[in-house]
Amino acid sequence: MAKAPSKPSSNSTGRSNAGKKTAAKKSSAKKAAGQRKSPAKSKTPQRKFAKQPFSFWRWFWRLSLIGMVGLAAYMVYLDAQVRAQFDGKKWNLPAKVYARPLALYPGLELNKGQLLAELNWADYKQSTDAAVPGTYARRGDDWIIHRRAFPFWDGSQPSQHVRVEFDDQQVEQIRSMTGDKIPLMRLEPQYIGGIFPAHNEDRELVTLDEVPPALIAALIVTEDKAFFEHWGVSFRGIARAMVANVRAGGFVQGGSTLTQQLIKNFFLTSERTLTRKAQEALMALLLELHYSKEEILQAYLNEVYLGQAGRRAIHGFGLAARFYFGKSVRELNLPEIATLVGLVKGASYYNPKRNPNRARERRDLILGLMAENGLISDKQRILAQGQPLQTANSRRAGQREYPAFLELAKKQLQRDYRLEDLQNEGLRIFTTLDPWVQHSLEKAALQHLNNLERWQPKQKGELETAAVITSVDGGEVRALLGSRRTEFFGYNRAVSMQRSIGSLAKPAVYLTALNSGQYHWGSPVSDAKVSVAGPGDQLWQPKNYDRKSHGTLPMADALARSLNQATARLGMKVGLENVVNTFQQLGLKKEIPPYPSILLGAVDASPLEVASMYQTIASQGFATPLRTIEAVTTARGSTLSSYAIEGEQRFDPQKISWLRYGMEQVALRGTAKRLDKELGGPLAAKTGTSDDQRDAWLAGFDNRYLGVVWVGRDDNKPMPFAGSSAALPIWLNTFKQIGVQPLQVDSGLVWLPVDKQGNQLQDGCSGKLYPFIGERVQVQRNGCRAPETSQQLEQEKSGWLDWLF
Repeated sequence: MAKAPSKPSSNSTGRSNAGKKTAAKKSSAKKAAGQRKSPAKSKTPQRKFAKQPFSFWRWFWRLSLIGMVGLAAYMVYLDAQVRAQFDGKKWNLPAKVYARPLALYPGLELNKGQLLAELNWADYKQSTDAAVPGTYARRGDDWIIHRRAFPFWDGSQPSQHVRVEFDDQQVEQIRSMTGDKIPLMRLEPQYIGGIFPAHNEDRELVTLDEVPPALIAALIVTEDKAFFEHWGVSFRGIARAMVANVRAGGFVQGGSTLTQQLIKNFFLTSERTLTRKAQEALMALLLELHYSKEEILQAYLNEVYLGQAGRRAIHGFGLAARFYFGKSVRELNLPEIATLVGLVKGASYYNPKRNPNRARERRDLILGLMAENGLISDKQRILAQGQPLQTANSRRAGQREYPAFLELAKKQLQRDYRLEDLQNEGLRIFTTLDPWVQHSLEKAALQHLNNLERWQPKQKGELETAAVITSVDGGEVRALLGSRRTEFFGYNRAVSMQRSIGSLAKPAVYLTALNSGQYHWGSPVSDAKVSVAGPGDQLWQPKNYDRKSHGTLPMADALARSLNQATARLGMKVGLENVVNTFQQLGLKKEIPPYPSILLGAVDASPLEVASMYQTIASQGFATPLRTIEAVTTARGSTLSSYAIEGEQRFDPQKISWLRYGMEQVALRGTAKRLDKELGGPLAAKTGTSDDQRDAWLAGFDNRYLGVVWVGRDDNKPMPFAGSSAALPIWLNTFKQIGVQPLQVDSGLVWLPVDKQGNQLQDGCSGKLYPFIGERVQVQRNGCRAPETSQQLEQEKSGWLDWLF
């Protein structure tokens, strides 16, 4: 039997292992020795780790966890952003500015053309019986008006259905449709502009119950058919958009739901990137999580951009209905609803005013979609598609703005309100602007400037104008014109321009003379040549407009004919300091140097400042700041402030009536006699022309209104026109349109005959009659044949008089 191999003995194994250990030690020693010889190598032995196999899933779950935490944090951030905006005030609402309401009452003198114009500007529609608010009807001389409800500053008023009975051009009676007499009815005021935030967004907020169901149905079937089914994102819509984009080779279609569109408009930009679309989708999901479909839909109806009106961006269906069709959203008919819904896809591209053919095609398409989905019948579709595309005039008075007036109103409001509140809180500003007066002024100014440029072609495009019209009894600014471009937001000449006032300064000189106790309207004044030596041996030598001297004449004639030489002599006799004081008492708030040239208007002022000065004369010596604001309310109608008349009595009313006589002579037989000839009188007026005919002015008033008109060039170059030919016709044609109420004769004035020397004569004498205030009537007056004695005015032998100062 063969023997099995025997196991090695333990000794041999030990020797073998010992040998291996010895060899290992030697090798280690050699390595160590080598390391000691190389100083660049570390002395610390390096441990080697075995390579671990790469675990894809381990890293996948780690990164997924990190991503989920990051996404959760981002969602928390987005959620806070969505809720903060949606739970708080969603929009910065600009202040809405309104004109004065037209008040109707028995006894009111009212041009029927004005009533018709104001109804049209307020977007009233004529109908057979005025059965619904916002309509009117005419029955012979009677007008049936169905006024809309409106939140006036002194309290909201419901809609009112009335019959206004006229007797010629006067309101005779106002009755309700049940026959009750009504003492007063106001039409709702016209919108005249807004005080907008930087983005110029404007909207008229509406609630779901104010929006016709057909509009909501048309919007959903056109923009998001599954709106009430999805959770903010429509995967079917996204898939459809992806296919369209792949086919087009670019981004041509989105799959956005109404919720996503709201998110984009509300929070995001219109940038088309995958990152922004993802953010939009996440925010849409969060919005749907917190808010009902009805809340989201109502926000969309108020947010969506639907057009542009000048600087104003039209947002929401409420304002769009008003802008495009002149009615509230609840009054829209089916074709109008489809037209507005069509704007959602592209407000500029489908603008019915600029692109009527596109807008009509889009409208008819939407009407077809409504019929296909059973929202309307085929008969309704056919009838609606057969309707012409009709829109309201976007430049109509009820939608246009009045830049010059708005600038002044904003300036006055900022005395009491922060600009941020005016831009963001939706305040309602009720102003003094009278649309009829403003319209009349604009029309008269534009027509006359065009006429002047036809007469003088070299002036074409160079002439400008500015004007102010105020109420005599309260200083309310009823119209303001800052440029011949009436809708131009820019340089406001009525407020900011400073130009020489010319002969408009003369009433201050004559008022000073009357106050002095030394003069009355029959006092003789000299119109001899004047030469005044000034600093540096300069001579001031004013001339009359006709370059002639007119001897000695009554003071009333000197003002009526606007004689420069007579006025200069009179002013220097009563004292320059006294004249400066009169200017300031009248309301000219500026430093006026006491130089002789101020007597003839070498004073720079704006038309508004001139109006403030003449306002004191027109209101019998009562100086009141010109104002544009009646009241301010919150968006909900609570009154924040109302503004009453302020001021002080600075002149005796009798002395102002006395001055007014001289100004009435200007309109009756002087440089403004065309006014009395065409309008009747009495009216008070003063023309003004600065040196070299650089500025043309007319200031005048009747019993209701004061008007100041300026015409000139922005480069301050001379014109071939004077105040009577450039400014007067604008004033004249404006007052023709708005109607004139002649000045009332002051019964407190005493009329006495006066001889050529200015002596008061006894009653019944044949001298010229002049008015006197009671304190200036002499008890002892000359008889009818009083001899000419030393009372006769001393005449200058040479006709020249030098005044040194």
